[in-house]
Amino acid sequence: MQERKDLLDAAAEFVDSGRFREELERLVAYPTESFSPDGRVALKSYLDEVIEPAFTAMGCAVERFDAWRGGSNSFLVASRHEDPDLPTVLCYGHADVTDGQAGAWTSGRDPWSLSDEGDRWYGRGSADNKGQHWINIVALRLLLEQQGRLGFNLVFLLEGAEEIGSPDLAEFAAEHTGLLKADVFIGSDGPRLAAGKPTVFLGARGGVSFELVADLRSGSYHSGNWGGLLRNPATTVAAAVASLVDGHGVIRLPELLPAGIPHSVAESLEVLDLAPNPGDPESDPAWGDRTLSPAERLYAWNTLEVLALGAGNPDKPVNAIPGTARASLQLRFVPGTDVAGMEQALRRHLDAAGFGMVDVKMGMSFPASRINPDNPWVSWAAGSLRASTGRQATVLPNIGGSLPSFVFADVLNLPTLWIPHSHPGCRQHAPDEHLLVDVAREGLQIAGGLFFDLANAASPASTGTHRSSTLTASSVS
Repeated sequence: MQERKDLLDAAAEFVDSGRFREELERLVAYPTESFSPDGRVALKSYLDEVIEPAFTAMGCAVERFDAWRGGSNSFLVASRHEDPDLPTVLCYGHADVTDGQAGAWTSGRDPWSLSDEGDRWYGRGSADNKGQHWINIVALRLLLEQQGRLGFNLVFLLEGAEEIGSPDLAEFAAEHTGLLKADVFIGSDGPRLAAGKPTVFLGARGGVSFELVADLRSGSYHSGNWGGLLRNPATTVAAAVASLVDGHGVIRLPELLPAGIPHSVAESLEVLDLAPNPGDPESDPAWGDRTLSPAERLYAWNTLEVLALGAGNPDKPVNAIPGTARASLQLRFVPGTDVAGMEQALRRHLDAAGFGMVDVKMGMSFPASRINPDNPWVSWAAGSLRASTGRQATVLPNIGGSLPSFVFADVLNLPTLWIPHSHPGCRQHAPDEHLLVDVAREGLQIAGGLFFDLANAASPASTGTHRSSTLTASSVS
C-alpha cells in the first residue's frame, strides 16, 4: 500500500537528511549514568527536557514517578488513548546508561559527544538505549504526522535504572497494571543477531551470581614447611568449581540445568545460522554441551561461567600457601530452571563432595522469560519486518543475555516482542559504543512499518487470538 511505502520513505529521509543524527547528538549529551548522583540529576534533566516534551508534542498524557518510593529508579509513562476498541501497544526503553568510561575511548573520543567515523555514530547511549528508544519515538511521530492519528492506543514506559538491574520495575508494574494495560509489548534493546539480520526475540535468559569462598586462615604459610599439612584454599575452590562445571564448560550438577527444551523452541532454532560477525572471537567447537547445537547452547540452555578466580597474588606469587581463595560464578539460565532452590542445591552438593569448608554466597539474580514462538503475534511481527526490509526476519526464542522481559511477560501477562535496532559489535558497556547508521536507518523503517501495520492491518488483537498462545516462564519448561 502506498501510504506504508510513503512512511518508510519518510523514515529513510529522516536519517539521510541528518535530522536523526542531530537529535541523537542531543540525547547522548546527557550523562545519565545509573550509578552516580550526578547521573541521577542528568537523568531528571533528560526526562524533563527531552522525553516529556517529545510525548506531549504528540498529544500524550505524561505521568512521572521520579525516585519512585524513594528508591534509585524513576519511571515515565506516556499514554495516548484514541479509542477503547483499538489495540493498545506498550513500548519500553531505558533512559539510563552505564559508566561513560571517559578517557578510555579511542582517539580521545568524548563519551558524551556524538562523533562520526564511517558508518558509525560513537557515544555512550547511542546504541544502549537512547538511540533505540528514540527510533521508536520518531517512528510514532512520523506516523502521527502522516495519518493525523496513531490508529491504536499507546503506552510508553521509560525507566531510569536498567543498567543496575531495573530495581523496583516489577513492583511498579504490578502496582500499575491498569496504567500499563495493553494487548502487546514492543521494546527495543539488546542487539540483532547480526547487523544485516532484522531480528525479533521473545524474551531473555535470566542470571544468578554467586561466590564460592574458602576462608581458611588469616595469613599465608611457607609452602615448603607446611605443604601437605595445610589445606590449600585455592586448590579447594578450584576443585569445587570443577565439581559444578567441567573443564570443557559442561554443567555437572543437574539442579543447575533446565528440565528440557520445548519443541517449539527447538524448532525455531533449527534454521538459525550462528555465523560470526566481523570482529567476533572464534567460537570453540569443543566447548559446552556438544549434544546440543550451538544455537541451542546459546539460546535454549544454561551456562555456568567463572567470572573471576583469585588467591594470593598472581602477578607476584610467593612460596606460600594462601589463606583464602574465592571464585565468582554466574549461571545464565532459561525458563524451566529451579533457581529458587539453587542455594540449597549448591550447599548439598558441596557438602556431599567433601567441600563443607567452602561457603556459598548468593548475589544478584534476575528471572528468565520467553513466550511461545507459536504465539500469533510472533508471525505478525516477522511478517511486518519482512514487508519493511524485503528480508526474512530472524526469530529468537530469547537472547543469551538478560533484560527485564519477565516484567512484561509474567507480571503484565503480555506477548513480548523485542525488535532491536543495534548489532552485536556495538560495544555497549565498553569504550567506543556506537550505533550503525544503516541499522538505525533500517530500524526506523522497521519501527514505522510495525506501527503502521498495527494501525492499518489485521493483527492478533483484532482477531481475538492475541492471548491464546502466550506462554511465559512458568509454562514453557
